Amino acid sequence: MNSSSDTGFNPAFNIATIRQVFNEAVEKVRMPTPMRLRDLIRQIRAARTAAEERAVINKECADIRTSFRDEDNVWRCRNIAKLLYIHMLGYPAHFGQLECLKLIASPRFTDKRIGYLGAMLLLDERQDVHLLITNCLKNDLNSCTQFVVGLALCTLGAIASPEMARDLATEVERLMKSPNTYIRKKAALCAYRIVLKVPELMEIFLPATRSMLSEKNHGVLITGVTLITEMCERSIDTLQHFKKVVPNLVRILKNLINAGYSPEHDVAGLSDPFLQVKILRLLKILGKKDPEASETMNDVLAQVATTTETNKNVGNTILYETVLSIMDIKSESGLRVLAINILGRFLLNTDKNIRYVALNTLLKTIHLDMTAVQRHRTTIIECLRQDPDVSIRRRALELSIALINSHNVLTMTKELLAFLETSEPEFKAQCSSSIVLAAEKFAPNTRWHLDTLIKVLVAAGNYVRDDVVSSTIQLVSESGAQHGGYMASKLWVELEKDTSDKQPLIQVSTWTIGEFGDMLLQQSDEHAVTVNEEDILRVYHKLMWSPQNNIITKQYTLNSLMKLSTRIKVNVDKIHEMVASFTTHMHTDLQQRGIEYNQLFNRYDPMREGLLERMPAMESNRTQQSQWNETIENIPSPNDLLVADVTNTETTSDSNALLVLLEGSNGDTELISSQNPSIMPTMATDTQDLLDLLGGLDLNNQPMQPLNNLPSEISSTNGLIDTTNHIFDSLSLAEAPILSTNKVKSPGTVTAYDQNNLLITLLVERDQMNIDSNTVNMTAYNSGTFTITEFLFQAAVPKTFQLQMLPPSSNVIEPGSSLTQLMRVSNVSKSQLRMRIRLSYTANGVPIQDQTEVNNFPSPPDTFGTSTLDLWSENQ
Repeated sequence: MNSSSDTGFNPAFNIATIRQVFNEAVEKVRMPTPMRLRDLIRQIRAARTAAEERAVINKECADIRTSFRDEDNVWRCRNIAKLLYIHMLGYPAHFGQLECLKLIASPRFTDKRIGYLGAMLLLDERQDVHLLITNCLKNDLNSCTQFVVGLALCTLGAIASPEMARDLATEVERLMKSPNTYIRKKAALCAYRIVLKVPELMEIFLPATRSMLSEKNHGVLITGVTLITEMCERSIDTLQHFKKVVPNLVRILKNLINAGYSPEHDVAGLSDPFLQVKILRLLKILGKKDPEASETMNDVLAQVATTTETNKNVGNTILYETVLSIMDIKSESGLRVLAINILGRFLLNTDKNIRYVALNTLLKTIHLDMTAVQRHRTTIIECLRQDPDVSIRRRALELSIALINSHNVLTMTKELLAFLETSEPEFKAQCSSSIVLAAEKFAPNTRWHLDTLIKVLVAAGNYVRDDVVSSTIQLVSESGAQHGGYMASKLWVELEKDTSDKQPLIQVSTWTIGEFGDMLLQQSDEHAVTVNEEDILRVYHKLMWSPQNNIITKQYTLNSLMKLSTRIKVNVDKIHEMVASFTTHMHTDLQQRGIEYNQLFNRYDPMREGLLERMPAMESNRTQQSQWNETIENIPSPNDLLVADVTNTETTSDSNALLVLLEGSNGDTELISSQNPSIMPTMATDTQDLLDLLGGLDLNNQPMQPLNNLPSEISSTNGLIDTTNHIFDSLSLAEAPILSTNKVKSPGTVTAYDQNNLLITLLVERDQMNIDSNTVNMTAYNSGTFTITEFLFQAAVPKTFQLQMLPPSSNVIEPGSSLTQLMRVSNVSKSQLRMRIRLSYTANGVPIQDQTEVNNFPSPPDTFGTSTLDLWSENQ
């Protein structure tokens, strides 16, 4: 027996095996034969309805369960095969898990093959049955048959849990050193899966993996390179360890390039392109941020880039990986130009996938060599204009926008505008915003910038984003009288055309004509058209009552018409009539504006021209971001006019309630007054809540009289226009004109709060007409990366002061932006101002509440009405 086993005696011919085969034959004859897999597939495919299919599968599953209960070993393999097919159709097959384990334990290879296949499909690490397979895997990993070992390695790589990987990692590492190339290849792939599952086990495989680079078998070599790549991506120490093998990889790649024809590895005339791609990907990782390793591989990368044929997709794949490697490592400038030229050739390829890949790669690498990419600008524009594929045009659009600079802004903008006119709606929003941003950054002059914005508004129509409207209005405001008349005439020409599908254009046009309507009516050589008042009112009447215009457009138009009442001289009564027609409008906001403007015509007509004078230049967002810590002149809202010089100097010494101004639920500012009993009960809770906030300050209730308690008859010499609670609330902060210049700005600001990426500064301005009245301008700036929402600013002062808070400009602060809020403070006693503030806001979904005290305000005026700050200003 010993001699026969040593000589490789086949166990299939021993007596025990013969007896087993005989018994199985007897069982087959005695028991009914189950349905074959091919017959089951025919029945399932022949089912005409889902119900018939379920009936066939349910009947077969019942037969399979019966066979499993009877311990039918003869047909177990066939039953598991049918069960796996049923599982792939989406039906439950979990009851066959233990039967798979029995097949794995079988000595027959055919049973093991089906058993391991069932284990990979039916088992995972979440099930307890999964743990029972570990011992079977360990036994089969030590099998003398290479195909059994291969089955065990494939199964381990597919379903290994972290515990199973730790138990069997040493077995896999041993098999990686096997003399059998088939087993070494399978073991390397299994080690790759183990590293993915348990990265800390990679140290076990390091010696065996490095030795694989000296293999001549391409199958073992490609699996070894794949394993090294995964290790280097997951560990910096492993990356440093394998930097020493860069010369070996370069040598292997050169041998592949220079190798002659080999039928075993040839694919479309190239020697093993799969291995070349794997090596190029590993070289990219090893050469990144390493000048020495990059120098070693520069020559071979240049050789691959210049010798690889591009007439087949196989060559294009190798060239694409070569380009990625060149752009990632510390390569020479000439080599980078060669890589970008390869991408340029890809753009001329007829294959859409190759063109898309080239555009996508150029977009990622444009920051590395802008000049080299600029050489292919013409080809990129051709892809943008003529390619029928939407995804290619989208990438070409992004790349074209990225190529714009101060040298080619005129040409590129012209091309993008031509594309914008004919492009699909899905491109218009992105393209228009990108043109506006590029023009803002690289515009050679203001006139060209303004003309470009008009072209964008005309070409994009209703697909223009809100940022384009605001940017255009911002630029027109900054240009002022120098270009105001020109813009008004240019926009008037567009406004006379059919603008039903160009709402943003109407908004910008009406805003501009409202500001510079007097210049539009003047005859000038610069103006291309002649306009009279009747033409303007005719067009405005059409815009205001057109059902195709949205509410926002009508708001712009109504505000513009109101401003035109001070720009024209003859048809003011007709404007009044048009405005009055909105007092009964169905939309609440338009009705409110109509009522307020009508009151301005009727009761406060002498003040209309001052209220509606031309706005000062708006300050751009980029200026606010760069100078957020400097004093910024705040444009007062028309709401300021409602409370100017309104004070109630009556004091009550027996009251110690707080003067706290809280924003109501509707966003309007509410004033707490002890003189109005109807207000105190509803606000008592809020007042009591803030007693702790201002504890320690000498407080007394000395509030200002609410607006709704003001007398109905007010002298116009006081600068007040109306006592209505919401007059002019509908006007935005940008629409508010500056009506008074009698404020003296303090030489610096007071930092009240600087935490959580939120900076709050307070700027005190004293009214020269009333030395006891001060305006505190609060500015909140968001220097973080998350939007601040639900922002609420509350303040309280000691009893010797009177405080009134106006509505904030917003309750949302975008990153890099700010909001403002005005406060009126009356200081009759000329005491040093102190203020307690409470903040509540939400940042990145986290609600934040905080409070602080501000005691470093500028000194108050002395008895002669002169403060230290005034003397400082005069000396300057």
